[in-house]
Amino acid sequence: MRARRIPPSDLVLLRPDELAGAVLLGGVRLPHSSLAKGTRLGPEDVARLVEAAGDGRLREAVRVAWADPGDLHENEAAEQLAVAVGGAGVERRAPRQSRLDLLARWPGVLHVRVPALGRVNAIDPLEVFTLYHGQAVIAGRVVASVKVAPHLVPDEAVRRAVRIARTEGPLVEVRPYLPLEVGAIAAEALGPDDLARFEAGARAKVEALGSRFAGTTLVGDSDPEAAERRLRAALEALVLGRGLRVVLVGGVSAGDPLAPFFAALDGLGGQVLRRGVPAHPGSMIWLARLGDSRLLGLPSCGMFALATAADLVLPRLLTGELLEAADLADLGHGGILSREMRFRFPTYARDLEAPEG
Repeated sequence: MRARRIPPSDLVLLRPDELAGAVLLGGVRLPHSSLAKGTRLGPEDVARLVEAAGDGRLREAVRVAWADPGDLHENEAAEQLAVAVGGAGVERRAPRQSRLDLLARWPGVLHVRVPALGRVNAIDPLEVFTLYHGQAVIAGRVVASVKVAPHLVPDEAVRRAVRIARTEGPLVEVRPYLPLEVGAIAAEALGPDDLARFEAGARAKVEALGSRFAGTTLVGDSDPEAAERRLRAALEALVLGRGLRVVLVGGVSAGDPLAPFFAALDGLGGQVLRRGVPAHPGSMIWLARLGDSRLLGLPSCGMFALATAADLVLPRLLTGELLEAADLADLGHGGILSREMRFRFPTYARDLEAPEG
């Protein structure tokens, strides 16, 4: 890139073809119009500049740059990078001053390949910035932006970034919610009011994300052996019989290895993937699998009516993602889910009460 500062007295001496194709490094104000920085000068732009310099209306120097072979204009660079960065569920806005926004095409959960994103951003002077990985988003939300700082950038840098994005990407995608059927098990004794509260909380969350709540199986037997038999029957009916891919479980503590539920799960060949997640409130959340289904549990049925870390896990399950323990480990980054972090939650959870303590 060659750059030059041209005072008005020199500008009038240049041939039009010497300025055509140059890029403005700063905005230029003319009496009845202006040219923005980053503008690639065309014949009409050059004529206006020369005319204004010749009759004294242009009083400041014009700063311009010419592309070397292999240089890309900022908008071209941003467009190429954005095409490579964005995956399913993402649409692009037109570039504006070298920034190009990527929007969610539909409601869902944002997925960001964070290590690859870091490698792209290590390439000077490229910039790709996003919302949080795993964040619930609505349609039309800006989920990422691509920006190139200089007005001209070597295409070799863009090619390197595009190669990373295509090999390890897409770097950014929005996975849509699926119309799943979700069941629930209440593994503690509940009166009519508490059961109604549990069902109302669970139903509101599930249906807000486009799935259908299939009701609750109440298992509140105080005898451990009887509870285990009934819980096993509930799991067989919901998961093995009806094939529900997501089941909510209330009243089972992650810290109680003697809970009848875990014995019932083990007897069916299921597995607890994670006891507790690195986030608060909701560090006693647990996640298990039985076949291709995921079971999301909290120690108290009433907690499903509150805002907890479960509201970061449930949206991902309702996109059909088969979460594993490693996926929940990522919740530790940003896992202090105080009021100012509610933006990470689905809309339904942002005004819910949090558990005490």
